[in-house]
Amino acid sequence: MQDFFEIIWISTIAGLATTLGSLLVLIFGKPKERVLAALLAGAGGVMLAVVSVDLLPEAWEVGPPFQVGFGFVLGLLFMYLADIRLNNSHHSLPLSRRQRLKRTGLLVATGIALHDIPEGMAIAVSQEAAPGLGLLIALGITLHNLPEGMATTAPLKMAQIRWWKILLLNVGIAFFTPLGAMLGLLALESVQNSLAFFLAFAAGAMTFLVFAELAPLSRERHPNYALLGGAVGFILFSIISLLLPS
Repeated sequence: MQDFFEIIWISTIAGLATTLGSLLVLIFGKPKERVLAALLAGAGGVMLAVVSVDLLPEAWEVGPPFQVGFGFVLGLLFMYLADIRLNNSHHSLPLSRRQRLKRTGLLVATGIALHDIPEGMAIAVSQEAAPGLGLLIALGITLHNLPEGMATTAPLKMAQIRWWKILLLNVGIAFFTPLGAMLGLLALESVQNSLAFFLAFAAGAMTFLVFAELAPLSRERHPNYALLGGAVGFILFSIISLLLPS
């Protein structure tokens, strides 16, 4: 545990990439509909790449199939119930575009926070196993977190949520990564038995976000740019994930 402070430091930097992504969107200003379509779909493509190339393969490697399947289904169910919960706050009234954008931003934030915990755990465990390996994994997580901050901010900005509230939300999300690192250090002896579940849980949550929220919203704005953004996001971050050490 001599690397405690180094692990917390690199995991915090990786987590703060979410805040940086948020800042870029806030500074850039209100995007056009086609830009928003590409951004939302691109974020969905990135998330799908993280799920299919990173989270699920890693879960299969470290845990039994039942644990992976159970975690994935539970992640889907959790986000589905969260979606229903947000919908119920409006009772039977149809959601306006602003309400849908706000709900999507909050759901994306929830999904990102959920998968930041096992990512932080992965940083901690890797760094303890081989000094320097955690830093390489943190670099990959940083590349993932940057567009995820954009994915959270874009719909909330379009929903006219105040900029400081959006920024504060993304700062809060950022600290789930070092939280995961601390949990990983505290449960280092047993993390191998639970990491697969958390990875699969995060994968299920993110899959729900992609197909139930990000994809429909992006297609509403511009179908062609949504398709382009989704394809570019998936291909680009699949290549990055495959090239980076795991």
